[in-house]
Amino acid sequence: MLEYRTQAFNGYAVKYSPFFDSRIAVASSQHFGLVGNGRLYVLGLTSKGIVAEKWFDTQDSLFDLAWSETHENQVLVAAGDGSIKLFDIGLDEFPIQSWKEHMREVFAVHWNLVSKDTFCSSSWDGTIRVWNPTRPTSLFTLPIHSCTYSATFSPHSPSLLSSVSSDSHFRLFDLRTPASASNHLVLTIPIHSAQASTQLSSTQVPGPAGQFPPNEALTHDWNKYRSSIVATAGVDRLIRTFDIRAPGQGPLVILPGHDYAVRRVTWSPHLSDTLLSASYDMTCRIWTDGSAKSEPIHAGVEGFGGDQGRELGRMGRHTEFVCGVDWCLFGSEGWVASTGWDERLCVWDVREFMGP
Repeated sequence: MLEYRTQAFNGYAVKYSPFFDSRIAVASSQHFGLVGNGRLYVLGLTSKGIVAEKWFDTQDSLFDLAWSETHENQVLVAAGDGSIKLFDIGLDEFPIQSWKEHMREVFAVHWNLVSKDTFCSSSWDGTIRVWNPTRPTSLFTLPIHSCTYSATFSPHSPSLLSSVSSDSHFRLFDLRTPASASNHLVLTIPIHSAQASTQLSSTQVPGPAGQFPPNEALTHDWNKYRSSIVATAGVDRLIRTFDIRAPGQGPLVILPGHDYAVRRVTWSPHLSDTLLSASYDMTCRIWTDGSAKSEPIHAGVEGFGGDQGRELGRMGRHTEFVCGVDWCLFGSEGWVASTGWDERLCVWDVREFMGP
């Protein structure tokens, strides 16, 4: 395991470069993001360990970042003052572009992986905005009407955009549709819904009609190989997978195990059934949803994930909330990076922490 100390700055997000296997960016904040400045670190993995290639200080906290899909040196950051900034690591000090339309903290940014000419942002102001980096104003505004912690484009379509928010709902937007009264909204899934056959654990109390109590959803991600599968997670400590082709069936698999809220979940870019999570319980955990097996996946009667979905391993070296985690796109299929409030970036191989 390699480590780098982000001294006096608490990590919120980490992303591997899509162009270089040895370059990592970290978005961080002073004083746990409550007050103070932010700092974007651009780090290099070398034979002598992790070294800082560049860093940029901002006037407000940074909560998320995204590498440009068109320029190897450009990084997008989400700030606590409602702004989005684009930095070029070939230049010093100042961003090359800045946008400020959100009225509250921007908590997520994501670059369109298919068209590569747009990115999205989501904010505590209850909106998602879609941008083109060459334009000074946003292209679309999608109202959510509740604090939106996560928004992302589908890796399979340039026009599909999804979000999860504090009202415990997953929303899917299709930008090809007319705006009309629905503002491109084509699907809404209540994340806390449950199938009647789903067995509840002793720590969960079912609500009306067999549902779980609504809880804030903090993160979600699209499966990189199965275009209709998404994973969500949040305050209720559970990771769920859904098939957007059958939204009324509830979750396919529910994965319990974390002791506190799940802050980040991300599917593997190498294996279709494997995902990684980061939690306020100071652990990162590796999971399978069981889809690699021949039997169909569904939330079975033997437990949350039946005998399919389960935890494969965990990394517990962090000493504070883990807020960010990401897979390396290159080389061996197990390398990941994680960052958290303990002012550390850790680069590690998930295979070292996986059980039999």
